[in-house]
Amino acid sequence: MRLPFFYLSLTIWFFLMFSTFHAKNANNLIPETCKKCAQKDPNLIYNFCVTSLQAAPGSYSASNLRELGKISINLINLNVTNTTRSVKKLLASKKLDPYVKACLNDCYDLYSGAGTASKQAMKDYKNKRYEDANIEVSSIIDASTTCEDGFKEKKGVVSPLTKINNSTFQLSAIALSIISMLS
Repeated sequence: MRLPFFYLSLTIWFFLMFSTFHAKNANNLIPETCKKCAQKDPNLIYNFCVTSLQAAPGSYSASNLRELGKISINLINLNVTNTTRSVKKLLASKKLDPYVKACLNDCYDLYSGAGTASKQAMKDYKNKRYEDANIEVSSIIDASTTCEDGFKEKKGVVSPLTKINNSTFQLSAIALSIISMLS
């Protein structure tokens, strides 16, 4: 009678140890990856990286860098999609300064292209075409920077998209760092 109980206890102990080990590794993957990313890219903010990746669905079950890279590109896609919607809503306002409206139209075009780029980046990434994924994600960084710079060309104009553009830049920088580590 004691022998089956012993084996059951041993099995449960091994299961708990494996689960704890796996959870510990998964929980360390994000901060360790973000630390490496921030060390490689001085423009990347460590806390933004950790917070963004930890908030992403499926991030805690990511067991390796490749899975985390997929999650980072998904975050870019969500961000770009939401940004395009936000810009469209801003453009619907009838009280827009003509210069701001022109900048927002440019940003809308840039982010529409970025949406296509993020989808292509995911396809390239899944097919381990890291160089192609890098090019697509780099174009998204360029879109966010170009959008923000457009508002700065006229003195006194404040971009309504600064926070969004910065988030797009950061998310793209995270993905680029991960892609670089895998290449």
